Amino acid sequence: MTTPLPARLDRLRGTATACRHNARTIAALTANPGCARRALLDAAAVDKTVIARELGFPPRFGQSQFAITRGNAFEAMVKANGCAELLALLRTELELSVPEVEYYDLASVGDNTANAVRYRRTRQLFDHAVVTGEGTLFDHPLLRLDIAGATAYLEPDVVALRLGGQFHVVEIKSFAVVDGQADPAQVAAAARQSAVYVIALRELIADLGEDPDALVSHNGILVCTNDFTNRPTAALVDLRKQIAVVGRQLSRLTSIEQLLDELPDGVSFEPGPELARTVAGIDARYTPECMASCELAFACRAEARQEGTVDVLGRGVCDDLGGLEDMATVLGLADGSVEPPAEFDDIARLLRQARRMRLEIAG
Repeated sequence: MTTPLPARLDRLRGTATACRHNARTIAALTANPGCARRALLDAAAVDKTVIARELGFPPRFGQSQFAITRGNAFEAMVKANGCAELLALLRTELELSVPEVEYYDLASVGDNTANAVRYRRTRQLFDHAVVTGEGTLFDHPLLRLDIAGATAYLEPDVVALRLGGQFHVVEIKSFAVVDGQADPAQVAAAARQSAVYVIALRELIADLGEDPDALVSHNGILVCTNDFTNRPTAALVDLRKQIAVVGRQLSRLTSIEQLLDELPDGVSFEPGPELARTVAGIDARYTPECMASCELAFACRAEARQEGTVDVLGRGVCDDLGGLEDMATVLGLADGSVEPPAEFDDIARLLRQARRMRLEIAG
């Protein structure tokens, strides 16, 4: 009898508590779809911070507790009293017509916070809204998204807003907009997370038998703080590019069942003497961009350096190297100790030139 996929993933995680996916982790996962190691760890809901510490490479990034507290307080203020502040903001700054409001808080169903119960209630309310046209604000709806063959529940810290017959994703962030400008990196990260929510919401609408593109807007609403105050401001953000990129990357992720079939019987990610061997046995695809988004980045970087692959130099450099994969070969072409094949003559010249310039600068 074939073991169901959820049971196989639970066995891989062992006795550890499951971590929940969110839009941030999914957006980061899709940034490196060729990494089987991260795909398996995330599909099995493994805490990668614990794994990194066990391997001796604890992560060195993350949001400060102060920033988390400030963000939670700002979101609570924007959504207080049935999102009264948000509605006023939409009417004044975005000039949106919101004549009547019907607000639903989906953080729990009664006292029940189970994923399956909350998802059924979310689905029921959205189905009712589509059929009747009723329902304006949906706070903390629980959505689902397929991640490489495994279902992930998403609990967005957002509101799904129904305007003009379409649902809009509202992302609330506490970073500042100063003189109409915000940090491009923070805006881009918020847009990617919003795109994940849009894709998940469209899947729910499609599951109801409706047209997701017609009912879920590609325009997101980003709410931030205004000029370093705690007062909110809002802007419409076109998410079509991010939706296309995230959707394409999700479709490229390797099947989880296929990856599980390649693992030896009985392995798990539980901390212990076999953990390092288990992790090393799963292919990783390290790039410098991993340092900003994956807890295992330092461990994978050390491994890539030991293996001598050019991936540690970044995608841009790898593209410039035109298919060269071994660091020793690259260094040999640079110092002239390795004779380049004819197809690598131009790359070898550039490497030698770069080495000469580096030596001249170094004196």
